[in-house]
Amino acid sequence: MKITWRSPSNLALIKYWGKYGRQLPKNASISFTLQNAYSETSLSYEEKEDDGKIAVDFLFEGKENEAFKSKIVRFLDSITEYFPFLTAYKLNLESHNSFPHSAGIASSASSMSALALCLCSMERQVSITMPNEELFFRKASDIARLGSGSASRSVYASLALWGETPLAEGSSNEYAIPFGQQVHEVFHSFHDDILMVSKKEKSVSSTAGHALMDGNPFAEIRYQQAHQNLEKLLLALKEGDLETFGAITEQEALQLHALMMTSEPSYILMEGNSIELIKRVQAWRKATGNQLYFSLDAGPNLHLLYPDAIKEVVKEFIESDLLDCCEGRQYLQDQVGKGPIQS
Repeated sequence: MKITWRSPSNLALIKYWGKYGRQLPKNASISFTLQNAYSETSLSYEEKEDDGKIAVDFLFEGKENEAFKSKIVRFLDSITEYFPFLTAYKLNLESHNSFPHSAGIASSASSMSALALCLCSMERQVSITMPNEELFFRKASDIARLGSGSASRSVYASLALWGETPLAEGSSNEYAIPFGQQVHEVFHSFHDDILMVSKKEKSVSSTAGHALMDGNPFAEIRYQQAHQNLEKLLLALKEGDLETFGAITEQEALQLHALMMTSEPSYILMEGNSIELIKRVQAWRKATGNQLYFSLDAGPNLHLLYPDAIKEVVKEFIESDLLDCCEGRQYLQDQVGKGPIQS
């Protein structure tokens, strides 16, 4: 039996940075689900003697990768309570990305959500259980969270919210909830073009970055502000208020990197060209009045966020004024997407 899921990355608008317990967030977050930045994972399996051990072969982009394989084995070992049948099968996994791994485009979100969806589909086959769609994706979100917190949001289309908050009914620290039906239509066709400042693997992983929040002197203030920003952003998303949306999104991106700089030890993931691009975007917005905004994930690459109505002028601006700051003059054109696809 072979199962294949393509699952997208996502861009957090309100950032989750800092966790406790078993992959639980210190603050709620909300994200755009992307369309063209994705991981595709295939899972096939065959019966073996149930010796209580995980058996898996893994190929990443057609090649063996022992580091990734070890991570996957540890993850699978940690979730046998959810999938007790795993030790009775030999698993074969193949995965590839549509974008550079570990460059700060949330590759763990897309890859772990794709894997979680494959496992939930396998459970349907070997256990002959057929939960309804809502419960299927809720479990996939929960399992994805255990591998990567942000992956919990990638199982839903459009927008997803993760983290318990009185601002969103049904929200939970254990899984994300879909949020696309609660926002203004302008955000359903929103663009997110990713300027590839650097395709190198980032120097500090997100896992390490989250751990450093435990000793960060600004951590508690950050969690309070994240809640306040979420309240303002949810209203802006509902009303189609692009100016407020942009102001909060940019503030969240810069605060994320300020938290990195004030950690102990401190570190910087932005590059000089990240700063230069931010300045150019701000200057162009001021000069033209076009509602083009930026965001950053945990890496140097700049996300350009804008409504569909100005896509042509933004494309012209990118190609004439921004690509000289990108590695290989490359960028990834993306937009709010329709969520994971099984093939």
